[in-house]
Amino acid sequence: MAATKNEGSAEKFFREFGKKMDRFLVEVKDASTRAEADMQQKYEELKVAAERFKQEAKNKERWKEVETALKKAGEELNNAVKAAFKKS
Repeated sequence: MAATKNEGSAEKFFREFGKKMDRFLVEVKDASTRAEADMQQKYEELKVAAERFKQEAKNKERWKEVETALKKAGEELNNAVKAAFKKS
């Protein structure tokens, strides 16, 4: 009778252990799915940020060109004004 009781206890232990493992695997799968979704979202955010940075860099280069052209135009205007009002 004791052997039967022990066998029943072992079966119960392994049955409970199996149920706990099944729940654990479901939780791991859910966590993996959430982590994958989070990583995908972060990746998309990084792509957007990189594109924004790229556009800002292009704009900076364009504004540097504008600044250079304005300085040159200012110097030419200054020279023209000096030449026009130069006392001979």
